[in-house]
This record gives sequence, structure tokens and C-alpha cells, in this order.
Amino acid sequence: MFGFNYIKFDSMNHVILYQNGKVKKEGRGLAFFYFAPNSSIVSIPMESNDFQFVFKETTKDFQEVSIQGQITFKVVDPKQLSESLDFTVNAKRQYIKGDFEKIQQRIINESQTASAAVIQGLTLRESLRNLREIESSILESIRKSKTVQMLGLEIMGVNVLGVTPTPEMARALEAQTRESLQKEADQAIYERRNFAVEQERMIKESELNTEIAVEEKQKQIAEKQMETEVVKLQNDQGLKEMSMKSNIFLEEQKQTLIDLKVKNEKKEADAHEYILTASLKPYKELDWKTLMAINSKGMQAKDNIALAFRELAENANKIGSINISPELLDSILSTKK
Repeated sequence: MFGFNYIKFDSMNHVILYQNGKVKKEGRGLAFFYFAPNSSIVSIPMESNDFQFVFKETTKDFQEVSIQGQITFKVVDPKQLSESLDFTVNAKRQYIKGDFEKIQQRIINESQTASAAVIQGLTLRESLRNLREIESSILESIRKSKTVQMLGLEIMGVNVLGVTPTPEMARALEAQTRESLQKEADQAIYERRNFAVEQERMIKESELNTEIAVEEKQKQIAEKQMETEVVKLQNDQGLKEMSMKSNIFLEEQKQTLIDLKVKNEKKEADAHEYILTASLKPYKELDWKTLMAINSKGMQAKDNIALAFRELAENANKIGSINISPELLDSILSTKK
């Protein structure tokens, strides 16, 4: 009404209000009234933006590949961007010009330059395998780009989704890879069989080593048994020798005992002989008559008659004749009975 309008922006837009060519208001998420005839409003989106890209490049070995990916960016210096591109909006917050698309195009140009520099330094196989390296190189190159820095942008990330060769080359690579895989499979089969043979050889060798070890152990056991038997025989022989020595010692002790006993008995016999000799010596020189007279105790009449007959016999040369009556002999004999 009368040229005054009201406009409101959300927090993801950086708004600059120019009046008569001078900055009147600036900030994010502003809402204000303005006089349309002398006012100009710039709205710069601050959210991150993604866009896809597809480049065709030539590798080091002159093979054509397609690079497909995505770039994410956001505005970090909106005032600097507003000085490079026109982000003026009308009362309905619609951009008067399509300069936002110029941002993507300039980033794409920098990305394609960076990807060409990377791909031209790699062979086809390397470019198909080194997606991470290509991705990092493109990201680093774009971030260092003067164009991106002058626009006040920040490249948040670059994702290389794939590097694709031409269909003919893809089929050739598939065939070559298939042959290579077949060779690897054949090699794997050969190695597996060779491994099985080697394992069988190792098992047999292990069995032989086990048998040798068992034989060696049995030999050691036999030697140990022989040593034990020898020690046992030596011990038995030692015991026998000890027993013989003990028996010899006992026999020697017995011999010594017998000798000592004989010696003692001899001494005892000598002592008895000496006593008997000493006892009989006084009687040796005595006449038997005297001895009979001394030992007259207990003598009987027949003993006296016997002595009388002996004296008669001793003096028979002096006696002419003697008469002995039968009664006397009878009395002697009867007394004897």
C-alpha cells in the first residue's frame, strides 16, 4: 500500500536490504517493512546444496571413461557472493535472475578441470580401481580454486560414484578379467592339489617319524631294561657275596669259638689231670697193704680172706703145701652170693 511492503525470510536465508544503494539491513531470517520504489532485497540461501556431475575423460593409456559423482557445497561468505552474482528477489521472494545456477556451473568447470588432471595421470585399470584417490584429488583441487574462494563458497565434499569405461572396453576387460580369474582358479586348483599332495607327504613323513620315534623309544626301553637287569644281577651278586662273606665270617667265628672251646676243655682236662695227679701222688708210693688198711672201712670177711690168699700166693715159694677145706670155699662163695 502506497509502495510499502512487508516481507519475511526463514533462518536459512541471509538477507541484505539495500535502500538508495546503501545497506539498510543485513542478517539471517529477517522480517521487515520496506519502501519498494527505492529498495532492493538480496536473499542468499545458506543451506548446503548437492548436484550431480558426469564427465568424459581420457586416461593415460588413451581410453575414454565416464566419471559420475556428486558435489556438496554451501555459502560461507554471503556478502562476497552477493558482490559476484545477483540474488535479488521480488516481493514474492522469487529470484529475478537465475544466477544460482551459475554457481553450480562454475563449480562443475573447476571439478572437470581437476578430474581431467587426475584421470590423465592414471591408466584405465588404475582409474577404475582408485576411486578414493580420484575423489580426494578433485576435492583438494576445488577447495584451492580461486573461483570458489572468490564466490565465498565452501566445498563440503566430493563423492565419485563410479568410473565407467566404454561398453566395448568393458566387455574386453570382462573377458580379460574372466580369463585372469579362470587362470587364478586353475592356479588355485593346482595349488590346492599340490597342497594336498604336500600335506599327504607331510602326513606320511610324520607317520614315519612317529614310527622311528617309537622304535627309538622301544630301543631305549630295551636298553633301560638291560641296564636294570644288569644292575639287578650286580645287586644279586653283591648280596650273594655279602651272604658268603657273612657265612665265612660266621664260620670263622665258629672256628674261633671251637678252638677256644677246645682250648678251654684242654685246660680244664689238664686241670683235672693235675688235680687227680696231685691227689694220687701221695698214694703212689704207699704199699697196697697200707692202702687196703687205710681203706678198710666197709670191708667184709671175704675181702680179708681174699687178701690172705694173695699173701699166700706171694709167699708160695716158702710154703710147701696148704690145705683148703671145701667148707671154707663154700662159706666164701655163699657169702659172696
